[in-house]
Amino acid sequence: MDKTEARAILDEHLARFSRRAFSELVPLVEARHVETFEVVGSSGTRYQVEIEFIWDDQPGGVIRILADIDDGGIRAFFPLGRSELVSPPEGIRA
Repeated sequence: MDKTEARAILDEHLARFSRRAFSELVPLVEARHVETFEVVGSSGTRYQVEIEFIWDDQPGGVIRILADIDDGGIRAFFPLGRSELVSPPEGIRA
């Protein structure tokens, strides 16, 4: 797996969700939603991306967006991962 290419793909898809409003992410957390999709990198490598939404510490607090990527090889057992935190607006709890 080309780690540079994989990180760039992962960062792009993670940013799609981390830029959303906290109020848009709450239903994804509460539904235990997981996004899974395939992406073909510029090298022609097929990657599987998985994005999950969870409460970081306690319900109604900070949301952690977890993102993993692998190429279906040995990395499927040890995916490359990243995460982002999205805080509720000040004074607001979900």
